[in-house]
Amino acid sequence: MRTVILIPCYNEALTIKKVINDFQRVMPHADIYVYDNNSSDNTDEIARKEGAIVRYEYRQGKGNVVRSMFRDIDADCYIMVDGDDTYPAEAAVELEKVILERKADMAVGDRLSSTYFTENKRPFHNSGNVFVRKAINEFFNSDLHDIMTGMRAFDYDFVKSYPVSSREFEIETEMTIFALNHNFKIYEVPIEYRDRMEGSVSKLNTFSDGFKVIRVICSLFRDTKPLSFFSIVTVILLIIAFVYFMPVFLNFLSTGTVAKVPTLISVGVVFLIAVMIFLSGVILHVLKKQHDQNFEQHLTLIRLLKDDKD
Repeated sequence: MRTVILIPCYNEALTIKKVINDFQRVMPHADIYVYDNNSSDNTDEIARKEGAIVRYEYRQGKGNVVRSMFRDIDADCYIMVDGDDTYPAEAAVELEKVILERKADMAVGDRLSSTYFTENKRPFHNSGNVFVRKAINEFFNSDLHDIMTGMRAFDYDFVKSYPVSSREFEIETEMTIFALNHNFKIYEVPIEYRDRMEGSVSKLNTFSDGFKVIRVICSLFRDTKPLSFFSIVTVILLIIAFVYFMPVFLNFLSTGTVAKVPTLISVGVVFLIAVMIFLSGVILHVLKKQHDQNFEQHLTLIRLLKDDKD
């Protein structure tokens, strides 16, 4: 059984040595890959010197790095961790165990049930994590604690069937929604979280990256639950149409004339648009069910190909 440690890096020269050494100590049997994403410091040189396998992804963004890692490497257990030394290597032992014992397809290092809120010094990151967690749990009927953690483990099936579409830090949110939508088993392991060491700078922009995450949630909710999404839009439009229609209707009952013909026409147009949007949701729902069936067949093929390799 092969386990690999995947470390996406962008300017982590201050911490990458310790991260590699910690994983070498805790998991000496694992191959460590560092994917350098256009670092301007000597992250790649340090990683290579410490014995890691260094590869490069020149398209900027963590999502692009994850796409390359998942395409390039075959393993039984993939452990992905940030290179900023905020996640303890010791936690990877439990994550690996969960995957190799087939308890889950994706094992998640849960920071929010442990030390995250006391260690993290960026209050907007705290509230953002809570908001994203509540939104996804509500939209996808789940009960997950940490959606955006940077420490995860995956099995072969998940890695080879996951179509990466995000380019940047919203990749973690996309992974979680993909797993929920396709009935992959998710197992959360509480882990300790350490804030970045002095001099190490976060690559996240609280507001711009937060907006991207919210956009991803909305677009994936639309794509994975089209009937629910378009039903909500339909209800909103019908409420707007009703609000503008009632005064015209009440005036007609009292006077017998229609005083605001343009308003009535606009209401009719909004109503027709609402009906068309709802029908679009129904059609997309049927197509989504067909897509899910095709995905299950694709997943079966992936497993057969892996068995042939083994």
